[in-house]
Amino acid sequence: MDLREKIQEELEKNPALELLEEPATVSLDGGFRRGKNDDGYFTPGSGMSVIRRGGDAEAERKRQFLEGAIARPETLQEHLLWQLALETADSDVRRIGELLIQNLDEDGFHIEPVELLLAGEDKAKVKEALALVQSLEPCGTCTSGYPQSLKVQARLLPDTPPYMEAALEKLAALERGKFAETAKELERSEEEIRLCFKRIKEELSPFPGRRFSREGTRYVVPDVQVRRKEGEFVIILNNEEIPVLGINPFFMRIAGEKSGAAGTEGAPAENGQADARDFVQENIKEARWFIHSINQRNHTLLRVSRAVVEFQRAFFDKGPKYLLPLTLKDVAEELGVHETTVSRTANSKYMQTEWGIYALRHFFSNSISGAGSGGSRYSKEGVKEILKEIITGDDRKLSDQELADLLARRGIPLARRTVAKYRNELDLGSSYSR
Repeated sequence: MDLREKIQEELEKNPALELLEEPATVSLDGGFRRGKNDDGYFTPGSGMSVIRRGGDAEAERKRQFLEGAIARPETLQEHLLWQLALETADSDVRRIGELLIQNLDEDGFHIEPVELLLAGEDKAKVKEALALVQSLEPCGTCTSGYPQSLKVQARLLPDTPPYMEAALEKLAALERGKFAETAKELERSEEEIRLCFKRIKEELSPFPGRRFSREGTRYVVPDVQVRRKEGEFVIILNNEEIPVLGINPFFMRIAGEKSGAAGTEGAPAENGQADARDFVQENIKEARWFIHSINQRNHTLLRVSRAVVEFQRAFFDKGPKYLLPLTLKDVAEELGVHETTVSRTANSKYMQTEWGIYALRHFFSNSISGAGSGGSRYSKEGVKEILKEIITGDDRKLSDQELADLLARRGIPLARRTVAKYRNELDLGSSYSR
């Protein structure tokens, strides 16, 4: 919905952009055969090379928005807990991390002081859990307030100037434009301080959790569908939610005419013609960049979906209980991208399968041993499906220990307390309540 609203906004403000009706599908077994033009939406010979505007930083922010545009909002806690579940941290650190996340307000800051919330816990593990949650996306949550959050974010930024943290201490002065005084105090040049302040404004967020606090409920709409067709899986992008865009032919024709007129010797364009040419070319450039970004977003979503289906073929063939361990790193290495790209792409996207509609991140699950895809061949979500099948398919009121014994016979060794935890997560009562 966010993406569709953004597209509608661009269509309304840019007359060079138009909507095309064209479904986007990809055969799993056919796959993506990367060609020489895959990095751009247009072929070099078409005269429509991609031009990005606003500088690399702005382009990157827009690209990340388009990659991460979601079908429905999720809470900050949901977003952080999902990332935490995929970390290979110590079980105590993970448990403390969950407590810390549940203690965050809508800005991403502690509600209760950490020393009161976790009194009696191992201080070293609390410190490790704090650092882990603070590093999750959006970074800078799990802090006492915006001053600490900004410092945490600054430390995690790539190529952070060594004096940025000191500059943050002088933020009030910088906001009043006192660059020369601040530069003198920090023994830096004024230009360095100005550039540092620019990065603080553009790359740091004083309230990192706020983008998850939007109100309202939206229906879940699958972003991609996986269907069987003649014995193979076909992945279909939801074209209704993600329309295909193109350049208005009228604008292209006008741009061609203006270009030809401007290139005619002895016939300089008048001011009015020059303004019209600039207007047409500017809008075409903006439209090209936007189309390229949408195409890259869709391309990445399809590639991630294809990788998920390849890794989780047993799930798509046989059903939910055959879900295998899969990490963001597995898919990132397969696609040759960074883990954060996979994380953004999977964030709150939904996939429709013959077994139902699942969040794309449902297919990412650690093994029951907590060792990731290199550990047990059973994922946590797969084991929960098996447990649900046993409980609902057996008339006996099996205790947690009896359930653990049955799972062990299937080659799934779990402690009784773990069985109880999974049963509670499935919202299935104890043997007494059943």
